[in-house]
Amino acid sequence: MKNVVVGQSGGPTAVINSSVAGVYSGAKELGAEHVYGMIHGIEGFLQDKLVDLDEYLDNPMGIELLKRTPSAFLGSCRYKMPKPEGHEDVYEKVFEVMEKHDIDVLFYAGGNDSMDTVKMLSDYAKAHGKKQQFMGVPKTIDNDLPVTDHCPGYGSAAKYIATTLKEVIRDNESFGAAKPTVEVCEIMGRDAGWLTAAAALAKGDDCTGVDAIYLPETAFDVDAFMAKVDYLSTHKHSVVIAVSEGVKLADGRYVMELGSENAMVDAFGHKQLSGTASTLCKMIAQKTGLKTRAIEFSTMQRAGSHVASLTDINEAFAAGKLAAEAASEGATGEMVIFKRLNKPGEPYQCGFSRYDVHEIANGVKNVPLEWINETHDGLTQDYINYAKPLIQGELIPFWCDGTPRHLVMKELADF
Repeated sequence: MKNVVVGQSGGPTAVINSSVAGVYSGAKELGAEHVYGMIHGIEGFLQDKLVDLDEYLDNPMGIELLKRTPSAFLGSCRYKMPKPEGHEDVYEKVFEVMEKHDIDVLFYAGGNDSMDTVKMLSDYAKAHGKKQQFMGVPKTIDNDLPVTDHCPGYGSAAKYIATTLKEVIRDNESFGAAKPTVEVCEIMGRDAGWLTAAAALAKGDDCTGVDAIYLPETAFDVDAFMAKVDYLSTHKHSVVIAVSEGVKLADGRYVMELGSENAMVDAFGHKQLSGTASTLCKMIAQKTGLKTRAIEFSTMQRAGSHVASLTDINEAFAAGKLAAEAASEGATGEMVIFKRLNKPGEPYQCGFSRYDVHEIANGVKNVPLEWINETHDGLTQDYINYAKPLIQGELIPFWCDGTPRHLVMKELADF
């Protein structure tokens, strides 16, 4: 490898920057002269917006600070590459920029749609006899990429969710009112409920845990939900419920659409989900008279680097480094995957491999139905056993003037 470039795409995470650090470290160890970063992903790359990462990472402190920095250090985007047919000019522009900077390999860290970009670029290169390589580095707090056991970003988001819910429960349990407050916590997750499932990790010797968990993998039954709330409110003085933003009724409507008929869509044609918790809280208040509170975790669950999982950070770094190693061996059109090596009951061990991106792009891996309880309002021990190892360990932030220090790229302000 002479020169390489790495980009970030889609929703940021607390550890996606660790993957960039891993790509940089791996490529440099393998002899790359320059490791460039795309400013705002493939969208910026098409405009020839690059930064030489030596400026920020050519010392151990830069890499350590980047590991402690949330969101996308390089800037992200939600630009959807068009299909090649009829848009050859867009693809030729990618190769034009690569050739201008003598870039041999393009690494792209992202989720489902980002892996589609890797797939289409590698296919175009193969079809047109181009030598450049394209490698995917997994990233998504949604944990829904197929094939891989789990995804970088999920462990840290799960740790944040479990930690925050423990604090919410402590707060709500401090009031011993005759009529309880029902708090509904809305957690990200369109089609897969991995993030909301992490609410189950709040339960422990020092915490009763949430009272119900609803995932998009099963149809949401409004009557059963109200019956559950009614039962809980007569037996407890504090009720905390976790619900995925993407829960749907049996007829396919999102629950949040019960409160609004008009849902906006994003660049990929997906409905923008928000308001599930507030919709349910209004329903509870109207039908029971109970005090309610809707809490949306929103972007906080993907930006909490101060409670990031050390396991997640280390694995994200390893994924980036292994992508660089795979590219040096000639790999293209592939993504690094995680493989759980331990048997049930044994200490957690994670291995790495790589896999054809065609089998991953645009796919969705759901929470297994057997990990959801019979009443569809909680998780089984199998999920706990799966997720708990992923949230272990901490990396202490570098504190400065009372707040954590982050590595910030000045070029982003000029984009």
